[in-house]
Amino acid sequence: MVAPSGEQFEITGGGYRAVVTECGAGLRLLEYDGRPVVAGYPEDEHASAGRGQLLLPWPNRIEDGRYTFGGRELQLPLSEVRRNNASHGLTRWASWTPEELSPNSVSLLYRLMAQPGYPWTVDLHVVYDLSADGLTVTVTASNLSTSPAPYAQGAHPYLTVADPAAVPGDGGVIDGWELTVPASTRELTDERMLPAGSEDVGGTDYDFRVARPLRKIRLDHAFTDLTRDGEGRAQVELRDPRAGHAVALWMDEAHGWVQLYSGDDLPAGARTSLAVEPMTAGPNAFANGEDLIVLAPAGEDADTHTSSWGIRVL
Repeated sequence: MVAPSGEQFEITGGGYRAVVTECGAGLRLLEYDGRPVVAGYPEDEHASAGRGQLLLPWPNRIEDGRYTFGGRELQLPLSEVRRNNASHGLTRWASWTPEELSPNSVSLLYRLMAQPGYPWTVDLHVVYDLSADGLTVTVTASNLSTSPAPYAQGAHPYLTVADPAAVPGDGGVIDGWELTVPASTRELTDERMLPAGSEDVGGTDYDFRVARPLRKIRLDHAFTDLTRDGEGRAQVELRDPRAGHAVALWMDEAHGWVQLYSGDDLPAGARTSLAVEPMTAGPNAFANGEDLIVLAPAGEDADTHTSSWGIRVL
């Protein structure tokens, strides 16, 4: 019998334990000292609401699944049917092949074959590594085609700072948590969750540059113009001041965007965790070209792109 998410790869290190899945090379579980750091899902279920999934070769949405690249008009499958969008890439439900497994790290491979809507063959590689500094995830894409390929990378972990016994079924857990987001710009969206301009977060309910409680604010927005530390990292922090628990998600310089989602419309588990989604490009990047990565033809400089992000307990 095979679990819905396929083979399970458990790694440990520095007090952390993680489980990565064959399906989508997703992060099903991450704990520190036995306490959940991400809101995952049981082994006998599949990932719901994008939990822990990698979003390749694009995150977020593409309007009508249509875009033009290299003079070609292309049409992707509409995976978000109710909004008529192509959502979160092409690899979330694919079987990834394990490359190497050690006590504290696992690497997996997937060859995304050329297909209608994305006529490029791209090798994808991910490494999950645990240490005293937490979880580090490194994603590499290599273009195997003879023409340039559009590419963007994202991930969909749900962070939690709650004790499992304190999570009620009716939601609202996150209201007392404090959020810090080093972003000065929020993407505005229309009814289809597509870009409709942007705004400076200053003076709005979406300014989390200084830590403050989430309260009842609903989040399903992309943020950009990120402030970084001396190593080029941007870091989102989530803290429960009552329990004294805190967790951070960091992104390297390749990630210019982060999507925050409070899960208000989830049929189960609404507002019990916060999705913090590192992204190298924002919504509709294949169509509008903003921050889109172009992988050079195979064998040329820039035919490969690597980016890293991670999660750690504070």
